[in-house]
Amino acid sequence: MGSMEDLDYPQLILQYNSGFLVSKVMFTACELGVFDLLLESGEPLSSDAIARSLGTSTTGMERLLDACVGLKLLAVELTQEGALYRNTEISNIYLTKSSPKSQYHILMYCSNTVYLCWHYLADAVREGRNQYERAFGISSKDPFGAMYRSEEEMLKFMAGQNSVWSICGRDVLAAFDLSPFRQIYDLGGGGGALAQECVSLYPNSTVTIYDLPQVVQVAKEQFIPPEEHRITFHEGDFFNNPIPEAELYILSKILHDWDDIKCNQLLTKVYKACRPGGGVLLVESLLNEDKSGPLETQLYLMNMLAQTGGKEQTATEYSKLLEAAGFREIQVKRTGKLYDAVLGRK
Repeated sequence: MGSMEDLDYPQLILQYNSGFLVSKVMFTACELGVFDLLLESGEPLSSDAIARSLGTSTTGMERLLDACVGLKLLAVELTQEGALYRNTEISNIYLTKSSPKSQYHILMYCSNTVYLCWHYLADAVREGRNQYERAFGISSKDPFGAMYRSEEEMLKFMAGQNSVWSICGRDVLAAFDLSPFRQIYDLGGGGGALAQECVSLYPNSTVTIYDLPQVVQVAKEQFIPPEEHRITFHEGDFFNNPIPEAELYILSKILHDWDDIKCNQLLTKVYKACRPGGGVLLVESLLNEDKSGPLETQLYLMNMLAQTGGKEQTATEYSKLLEAAGFREIQVKRTGKLYDAVLGRK
């Protein structure tokens, strides 16, 4: 690592300053359908052709395309007829709607919801609470009531979470050998992408998605194929309704939404419901013990402030929450990806 004198701090600040511009270029290209059009066309297209197809100005589209080339989301070829644009492999895999690993839905959720909350990040820091009231004019007391403020918004959120698990799900589920657990409850399982990864990886297991009634209904209709009999559903609010007995409970990106008091309430209920010898799998983005990183997790920590009021935690902090609820033999596995796994046993 270089000395402090080696670092070009003015250049570093300028790069940080342009970070939100990078995000918005990608969001805009996705929203307008640039990557989908280029995939469907099967051949490179000019900025004029893309602008005509998508109903935009030629000048604006050309600038957007060139910015995407700079970000390596598009490639350009100069011909006698002019510049022709095509997707890069990254865009085909992650930014087109039809790809199995598409991140389109989470990007649109970030663009249309998270981005607006972050506009008031300074207010979130001053007040220590989420910013739904300022961003959308709705109560901030119930963060999930705000997130699910309409069926359309709920569908966006669920599709976004599914897209995350399409690239991260297998890593966290394979962090430990979960094959001994046959009866699994996915608490707050949403659209069911993690449940689908679980029954794919552990075909002898069944997974029950436990979520709010309106979420379960959308999951049944939109995301889980009816022929997938290894996945079932349980409607309820796991804070206020009973949690059925099971061998393993998965809490993926659940605890980070709540303060320690609520986390303890939920984990205590899970411990009481859990069969002896069973366990709980926490899937979270773990902070370093000194909270010096990873950067992505630090940014998620800020997002929890702006959106829910919860927080990301260290492995030790999650372990203490599990121990306080009664769990033992706690193991931690860092995947090297965005999300890590913590397993506690009863």
